[in-house]
Amino acid sequence: MSAAALPRAAAPLLGFGRLLRRYGFPVASEQVSGFMQAVTLLGPRSMNDIHEAALATLAPPPDRRDEFEAHFQSHFYGNTTAVIEGEADEETRIKDDGGASEEEIQVARQEEGGEQASGAEQLSTRDFQRDGDGLTAFRRRLASALPARRSFRTVRTHARGKLDLRRSLREIVSADGDVPSPLLRRRQTVPRKLLILIDVSGSMRLHTADYLKLAHAAVQGADRAEIFTFGTRLTRITSALRIRDRDQALARVATLVDDWDGGTRMGPTLLAFLSVPRFSSLARGAAVVILSDALERGDHAELEMAMRRLSARAFRLSLATPLAGDPRFQPATAALRAILPVLDDLVDGSSISGLTDFILSLARPAPAAAAIWKRVS
Repeated sequence: MSAAALPRAAAPLLGFGRLLRRYGFPVASEQVSGFMQAVTLLGPRSMNDIHEAALATLAPPPDRRDEFEAHFQSHFYGNTTAVIEGEADEETRIKDDGGASEEEIQVARQEEGGEQASGAEQLSTRDFQRDGDGLTAFRRRLASALPARRSFRTVRTHARGKLDLRRSLREIVSADGDVPSPLLRRRQTVPRKLLILIDVSGSMRLHTADYLKLAHAAVQGADRAEIFTFGTRLTRITSALRIRDRDQALARVATLVDDWDGGTRMGPTLLAFLSVPRFSSLARGAAVVILSDALERGDHAELEMAMRRLSARAFRLSLATPLAGDPRFQPATAALRAILPVLDDLVDGSSISGLTDFILSLARPAPAAAAIWKRVS
């Protein structure tokens, strides 16, 4: 339902969700919808009902509860003196490209057309040029090469299935008691989701363009691929990459992402990703590939926490770093040593050909990254 179709009484509730997003609170569209539904169920009989519904559905982080209360007072009571000015430079902004419906996806697909890691935010735009990169074969092979899982949905089969008793009995009745060949069904096998998280910070500027071309090929080749960028902000760019023409797709991505070539806040942005239910569900049972040098600024505790939570959700968690292209590379930084035990793969991300070969091999079992690098070192 569009904002224009909502009753007038719902406008302040919708506006409060938008206000929280503007100040960096990780609030998903489903949470705002749940907030309005909770208020409807509660009556509401008083402003306290609205307040309790907001706390239960919008779920402010404990360390920002005071700021949440201040914004609630400001929005619903007009008490502007209570507003707390958050440290905008230290908050992770989340930008969603909308998550297009299946109909919009089909329309879009037919449309033609840093040297050092830093925590400082730097907003800029990016322009992309077309060149030959051999991604056509990757796009064609990807869907069949991804890891597969057994679905709960079933399909008809002529052999090696379970008896479909209901339909078999229906066939017997329609055949006046004759016993035809039994009808069998088996569970479908479907490809797992592919989730790619791309570091667009200044230390990755030499590789960003190639990574986005790879991401475009992945979205075009796999129906369930999802792409996010992160630096100082988190941006979902999947819908833009569904445009068939790569130049048009990357031009749209260039307008969506605000933090090109800026600082790195890998831990906070991954935690922001996990804090939005609609986003974190994309990682459940997925093959997750992070394209980053993992040069985290400052304390790596948030990065370690985020990677552990991501590993618990994912089918396979891989980090592709361009630093591994150097034969002398070792995971010697504190951040890499901390996350190595939860990684399934730590691979070379310095070339498109190497990355495409790796992604096409995700269905094959691999030893844990920690075991590999322990033997190397």
